[in-house]
Amino acid sequence: MSNISYLTPEGFEKLKAELIQLKTVERPAISNAIAEARDKGDLSENAEYDAAKEAQGMLEMKIKKLQELISTSRILDDTNIDKSKVQILSKVKIKNIATNAIQQYTLVSESEANFKEGKISINTPIAKGLLGKKVGDSIEVQVPSGKLSFEVIEITR
Repeated sequence: MSNISYLTPEGFEKLKAELIQLKTVERPAISNAIAEARDKGDLSENAEYDAAKEAQGMLEMKIKKLQELISTSRILDDTNIDKSKVQILSKVKIKNIATNAIQQYTLVSESEANFKEGKISINTPIAKGLLGKKVGDSIEVQVPSGKLSFEVIEITR
């Protein structure tokens, strides 16, 4: 059985839109490319045909993965989020104890992570360290650049 993915309503809709795009736009385009390459003659030495068939295989694999992700997803209702402790969909302000720099992150599923938007996967070291913590709690996490210490200063959402 596949793992369950927890998504926001927006993340779920984004995945569905991507799947529709792949099925209705990209799949027909690749089929046309295969047909055009096939019309050029000998398939045994037709690089265009081979490339189009390979692209088709990659597209079908991507479609299958998206279908599986959508079918195993559960949409999270952020109105029921307990704001007293950090959990998925929590928006957390933390202070780096060494530098006093304040950062804000929203903890989301792997498929919705986007660092530029301040959304980090619950599978990252920082998010794993934050899960279950309350305002005032300190955490120490091991990241590729070394150990970092943070204090939770605010939990919203």
